[in-house]
Amino acid sequence: MIEPLVKIRNLTKHFRLGMTDVVHAVDLVSLDINPREIVGLVGESGSGKSTLGKTIIGLHAKTRGRVTFAGRPLPSRFSASHFRRYANRMQMIFQDPYSSLNPRMTVGEIIGEGPKLLGSKGREQIKQETRDWLERVGLNADHVSRYPHEFSGGQRQRIGIARALILEPDFVICDEPISALDVSVQAQVINLLGELQESLGLTLLFIAHDLSMVRYVSDRIAVMYLGSLIELGPADEVFFNPKHPYTQVLIGSNPEPDPKFERSRTSTEIQGEIPSPVNIKPGCRFASRCPSVMDICRKQTPKLQNIATNGKERLVACYLYDEE
Repeated sequence: MIEPLVKIRNLTKHFRLGMTDVVHAVDLVSLDINPREIVGLVGESGSGKSTLGKTIIGLHAKTRGRVTFAGRPLPSRFSASHFRRYANRMQMIFQDPYSSLNPRMTVGEIIGEGPKLLGSKGREQIKQETRDWLERVGLNADHVSRYPHEFSGGQRQRIGIARALILEPDFVICDEPISALDVSVQAQVINLLGELQESLGLTLLFIAHDLSMVRYVSDRIAVMYLGSLIELGPADEVFFNPKHPYTQVLIGSNPEPDPKFERSRTSTEIQGEIPSPVNIKPGCRFASRCPSVMDICRKQTPKLQNIATNGKERLVACYLYDEE
């Protein structure tokens, strides 16, 4: 049996607003990510995807729960020494290629900053590896002396990818790395990440809101809604046979025929707006927008349960499957 590289158990991140209000950004999320696996994490804006990723990697302190990486528990709150210790094991590619690069640093300084801070390589070696990584992500090695404002959005995201991967990490969180890019550039960046993942043996948590794109790159898909994980399974199964009502309408809101499966989706729309994450009450968090809501949904919070009949893991948090 494969031992997961990342184990997440009951991970919770709350933010306090004043004396009484609490933002339930992430609540009791449990998830295993296996070596060399790509897990896609999807949901609407405000569902807690980015907060989950940042809490896993230590950019947010954990409120409760634990994360184990390569068999070792990660601290609840990262210090500067923790970031240095895990920098060459875990990295993050950020959503906005415009704000995530320091405009006062050259591209060479940005990409080589990590190895320089770790102090494990000499100056000339870092320079050469920086040039090598620029070429590896599809840019020119001579761009080392240029500044971020001289590049397009897609090129800046390639620089961000090089900055993260030059440290040769095992686990990378991709926080909506294509959402700020033009459609014509998104596929190029996705293909680049796929090539690098395969050649380097990376393990990825790929955060996005475009389910069709996530299905294309992922082995499994996890669906979040209002801070909770509500569905998890193999990518094609979740996309073509969604179980949770939220996943069904999320996929149906962006129908896409797929020749491979000879299917097309019926167009649907999610009714209403995602509720506020402040002081969430008991019950299913999707109840106020769910087309299949029942009385129990408004009173008790459903737990993730395995509904697979073939021995595989297929998790869904919904009372519609309590008797299956």
